[in-house]
Amino acid sequence: MMNATQLWWYTARSGGIVAWALVSASVLWGLFLSTKALGRRVRPNWMLDLHRFLGGTAVVFTVLHVVSVIADSYVHFGLAEALIPLASKWHPVAVAWGIVAVYAMVAVEVTSLLRKRLSKRAWRLTHMLSFPLFAFSTIHALSAGTDRSNPLMIGSAVVVTALVVGLSARRILGASRPTPPRPTPPSPAPPRPAPPRLEPLTIGSRQ
Repeated sequence: MMNATQLWWYTARSGGIVAWALVSASVLWGLFLSTKALGRRVRPNWMLDLHRFLGGTAVVFTVLHVVSVIADSYVHFGLAEALIPLASKWHPVAVAWGIVAVYAMVAVEVTSLLRKRLSKRAWRLTHMLSFPLFAFSTIHALSAGTDRSNPLMIGSAVVVTALVVGLSARRILGASRPTPPRPTPPSPAPPRPAPPRLEPLTIGSRQ
């Protein structure tokens, strides 16, 4: 029978894996939308809502992961070890990658919620933290997690990373490509002059 220690450990383990999968899905879906890889038609609202849902759900599972790690008695994590990089004595560098990823996630999600109150430039620059977030969380998962030697975990990380790199390159190349000028609409034809008005002839008038 599973005891409390094992329960918290498995909760932390599964919560971390699900959080990484959701972060990866959110980044990939955002790239699919921004690169128009799904087509150039007008995007339905549910596509953008799905992107936001994936990011918000990733936050929920990240909180579950952190709380479970603190509650677990095997590693003896406190609040400082979970929030301050390199404060942990258990794989300090590997854990630090995850802590920095959490801060990047918070910045991205908070600015997404406040998007209407921020300038487009400020929101875009902060949203670019999604790429370091994905990179740091992947390094954390492959260096600190107990599933780092699992072939399925390694294969998933390789495939997702290749997709992110490929779509990011497509986005960069598309942004650097000059936009063709729009064709100039033809100028309207000048109005034709009205034909001369002919006076009617009156019988008996002199010519």
